[in-house]
Amino acid sequence: MKSLSPDFPVPSLADWRALAEKGLKGAPFETLIGRTADGLAIQPLYAADPDRAVLRARPGLSGDRDRPWDLRTLIDHPEPARANALAHDALTKGAASLLLRLDPAGEAGVTVGSQDDLARALDGVLLDLAPVALDAGFMGAEGANWLAVLAKARPRPPSAFHLDPLSAFAREAPAPAPSAAHVNAAAQAGARHAGAYPRASLFLASGRFVHEAGGTEAQELGVMAAAVVAYLRALEAAGIAPAEGLKRIVLGLSADARYPVQIAKLRAARAIWARIAEACGSDAPAVIEVRSSARMLADRGVHNNLLRLTAAAFAGAVGGAQAVVLDSFTAPLGGDNPLSRRQARNTQLILMEESHLGRVADPAGGAFFFEQLTDDLARAGWAVFQAIEAEGGLAAALLSGSLADDVAGAREALIASTRDGSAPILGVSLYPADEDPVTIDPRPAHAVPAPDVRQAGADDACTPFAPTRLSDHVEAHP
Repeated sequence: MKSLSPDFPVPSLADWRALAEKGLKGAPFETLIGRTADGLAIQPLYAADPDRAVLRARPGLSGDRDRPWDLRTLIDHPEPARANALAHDALTKGAASLLLRLDPAGEAGVTVGSQDDLARALDGVLLDLAPVALDAGFMGAEGANWLAVLAKARPRPPSAFHLDPLSAFAREAPAPAPSAAHVNAAAQAGARHAGAYPRASLFLASGRFVHEAGGTEAQELGVMAAAVVAYLRALEAAGIAPAEGLKRIVLGLSADARYPVQIAKLRAARAIWARIAEACGSDAPAVIEVRSSARMLADRGVHNNLLRLTAAAFAGAVGGAQAVVLDSFTAPLGGDNPLSRRQARNTQLILMEESHLGRVADPAGGAFFFEQLTDDLARAGWAVFQAIEAEGGLAAALLSGSLADDVAGAREALIASTRDGSAPILGVSLYPADEDPVTIDPRPAHAVPAPDVRQAGADDACTPFAPTRLSDHVEAHP
């Protein structure tokens, strides 16, 4: 068949711009230019740019799993027995792995304060077939020790210890001892288990606390990169070379409903990782765990959260995440119910099995818009990373308060945009509507003694990065 393309002229960027200006009827072309939270331009028209780096396609999942990404379910019910039942229910209905949030006080997670408590929460879970990731805050080293003991009977379990004391310090300051002591203790625990568990990841280098506190994409990426370097240094001091340590670090990011920017952010994270890996003499690919943004969810018109969560999951899948964790749409109400738990799983299953998002290695690759925004965000995130390193690293930037000040400025601008209507919230400030009350499962008060996680030295203090929910800052109106 004859190709028709030679019979038609190839339009130039100027041709397209002329058509756009004709439709504007005298309005300036610049009115079509959008901006990200970092002030990066989102142009109405893009063309190929030979000076822009093109991101290489993400690798597929390793091992014997044939899914394009890991559907990970959050388990945070306070009672270990109930948490165990929910874990088994999730695994039998589509989840591939678990994220277990630990909290001896029972306020935000499963009341685990000992190895026996963790054993009750994971009773019957086949740790080599259903990987378990931990979210344990300052208890990370203890949690890793407990999980390592429970996994001994399973062959080469791909556990995710998710040691992340710097995020715990940022969220829960003050730290019970110098933050550096907690980082070193985590690295020692990781090094202790690295040989016995070659498939386990040790650290989670996360920028999520910045996002949840109202930070920008570049700030989240810069903190993520600074965490990678901080944990590599700690692992090297514990006897694990940087090239090997990179293989044991997972990147942690949030995704909200603004999926074009979030896709570019995840691709930028991979580009930043590649540059750090090159400096370490490694070609280890980035492994990213994406969790849905809590700040985007609303406690009014909660069923609208389903749209936001679907967009976040889409961004995670298209952006190249290896694991995606979705909150339930009822999370802002303080818990979940059978429907919201099922929807958190089925949203991903539909994107995976029916929309076939995983059939293409990098769906956004080659699109001029995504390639340029990826490059812009990677450069902006790298600049934030360099500023943090110039201050002495992530712990120093937290202690000085400079990072908190920068994020506070971004949060104020974000809240202002929701209040003035330039960034409306569906079901809250835009098209609010009455909704039948939604009932969540009860969360009974339950607590156990917490282990002593104190390290030697005086407590460190910093300005805590308190999470914000955008819907709390706007009033509903017709």
